[in-house]
Amino acid sequence: MFGFVSLVSAVILLLLSSCVDPLFSAPESALISELPGFNGIFPSNHYAGYVTIDESHGRNLYYYFVVSEGKPAEDPVVLWLNGGPGCSSFDGFVYEHGPFNFEKGVSGSMPKLHLNPYSWSKVSSVIYLDSPAGVGLSYSLNKSDYHTGDLKTAADTHLFLLEWFKQYPEFLGNPFFIAGESYAGVYVPTLAAEVAKGIEDGLKPILNFKGYMVGNGVTDTEYDGNALVPFAHGMALISDELFQEVYTACKGSYWNPTNLSCQDKLARVDWELDNLNIYDILEPCYHSPEIRSAISYQSRLPSTFRRLGETDRPLPVRARMFGRSWPLRAPVRDGRVPTWIELGSRVPCTDDEVATLWLNNEAVRKSIHAQPIEQIGKWEICTGNIEFYHDAGSMIPYHKNLTLKGYRSLIFSGDHDMCVPYTGSEAWTRSLGYQVTDEWRPWYLGDQIAGYTQGYDHNITFLTIKGAGHTVPEYKPAEALAFYSRFLNGASI
Repeated sequence: MFGFVSLVSAVILLLLSSCVDPLFSAPESALISELPGFNGIFPSNHYAGYVTIDESHGRNLYYYFVVSEGKPAEDPVVLWLNGGPGCSSFDGFVYEHGPFNFEKGVSGSMPKLHLNPYSWSKVSSVIYLDSPAGVGLSYSLNKSDYHTGDLKTAADTHLFLLEWFKQYPEFLGNPFFIAGESYAGVYVPTLAAEVAKGIEDGLKPILNFKGYMVGNGVTDTEYDGNALVPFAHGMALISDELFQEVYTACKGSYWNPTNLSCQDKLARVDWELDNLNIYDILEPCYHSPEIRSAISYQSRLPSTFRRLGETDRPLPVRARMFGRSWPLRAPVRDGRVPTWIELGSRVPCTDDEVATLWLNNEAVRKSIHAQPIEQIGKWEICTGNIEFYHDAGSMIPYHKNLTLKGYRSLIFSGDHDMCVPYTGSEAWTRSLGYQVTDEWRPWYLGDQIAGYTQGYDHNITFLTIKGAGHTVPEYKPAEALAFYSRFLNGASI
């Protein structure tokens, strides 16, 4: 009788296990069961933890994985990267398109979390990765790993992906995309190139890589450096007269002034833009007298960069608008990249109070399987721990090689961002020389124009988002979810 009961029990267990969501094959130790500040029901499974990419050095990259709320067995898996370099991808998680909206607590109390109706996990699974080691919650026991650059970061992130998919093999068949913004304009194409090469070389597991997205991303010294002046003129921030003067003096090349007249005219441009929020020219800017001191010419940073935008909107558009991208009229150049801590540690709008308070709470760290503060230090939105080198050059050859191989690409820009203006992104996508397949036209959300787009052959699309700043989903969450969903589905935007 006992044997019969055992047999029946075994059959029942087998039948039950066959009905269980296959996502339960993911590492149980990584499952998040609760989050301080959130009292609701998770709309999908969340996982988080570390992937070791170098055991000898103890180099560990931290991820937070949000499973799709739609059809997780079919929906795309998207890796999200914030920029900096040196900025945490919790920027995207907390403030842009993560599963929660964070309500600021009273008098320094813990924030309250509410479900985000425009979360990108509505239509895809999203991996938020802190990269490279030393950024956010990622760390290494060997501090030499904090001396890094574009190419090493891409190689390490590729290693992370290979190891991650070994831990989550049920997602290997899902379409895989890479996305990011700001300095991730470098992270994304360099990583995509590593992934594409790994597929060609037959590295296991083989990723089902389909394409990538870059938002307001730094790309190329010349195109990024020449973008500001035409943007400022087109936005009526400088006069026709000044535009003609600076165009004549600089011969249309603004990124590397070669004569005193050009330098003088560019200084005048900087002065006229000086009190604007460079991350969104529509947002107000508040200043403190102690940060008005001039920055040396050698730094190539106008004083605007020390007096960046602070808005009185609580959330989703934050007080802190600093640390996302390369500064105004100082395009990406080869060599060492100064950290944001070096450039302006006293800027009051770099606080990031909500994310900093939440991610440095002991209970939160425990819930999301992150190392405690005493082990790896406090979480910062942008770190000064790393020494980073731009060593990959222009991203234009990367984009050309990837699109010629058939990978789909979406280059999107908030059209009121003055830090990485849409004028540069529009120009370099046009410079690829591809045939226009979808002429410049408006795109819509409902019956309202949400922006403009132009499509090229080899599956590359340029897109603007009307009224958005540097971090598009933060300013225009509904529009961002709309173009994101359409791109992932291969639909016309």
